[in-house]
Amino acid sequence: MMARTVVKPRRAPSEPKVPARDSYLKVMIVDADGERSRQLRGALTLAGYRVVAELREAIDLPDAVAGMKPHIVIVAADSPDRDTMEQISLTTRNAPRPVVMFTQDGASETIKAAVQAGVSAYVVDGLAPDRLKPILEVACARFEAHQELSLKLADTERELAERKSVERAKGLLMERRGLSEDDAYKELRKLAMTTGKPLGEIADTLLAAAHLL
Repeated sequence: MMARTVVKPRRAPSEPKVPARDSYLKVMIVDADGERSRQLRGALTLAGYRVVAELREAIDLPDAVAGMKPHIVIVAADSPDRDTMEQISLTTRNAPRPVVMFTQDGASETIKAAVQAGVSAYVVDGLAPDRLKPILEVACARFEAHQELSLKLADTERELAERKSVERAKGLLMERRGLSEDDAYKELRKLAMTTGKPLGEIADTLLAAAHLL
């Protein structure tokens, strides 16, 4: 029996975080096999989760997630096809949340495609009732950790971009108005305080206006 768990960090929109208590965690199932889906639903219910929907096709997944806002999505498939991967990718891009995939396909290419689509946990030959709860708990915990890391990375990148804009704007003021570096920075700060806008936005506006002249 082999189980692999992989997580791809993505920036999260304003979606509710996964509740700490399992009894409040809402799950959506995607499985073309009706009998397996019913068994999975029963196992989830016994484990204390709330199944909000069972989809037979992934084509409905983006709209279903947007409407029902499950905390986690479970996709069960013997071997997920390209359409399923595309719909998962669309869903996780617009509304990131843990996606756990149970499958019989252990091919490296399929695993890579699942990671690129935003699947949080890719589990091969692991759809057993006694393994279900710990797999979901680990997937949710790792998803939250990677979301936080992704947000920090995005903040760092934004700060670096802002610093570059401010430096370029200072250089522009020094060149056009003959200001010293310190005076150019003070001028930018003064504009930011007067307009109530962030310093980076003031710098970007100044640079954009300079290109029009």
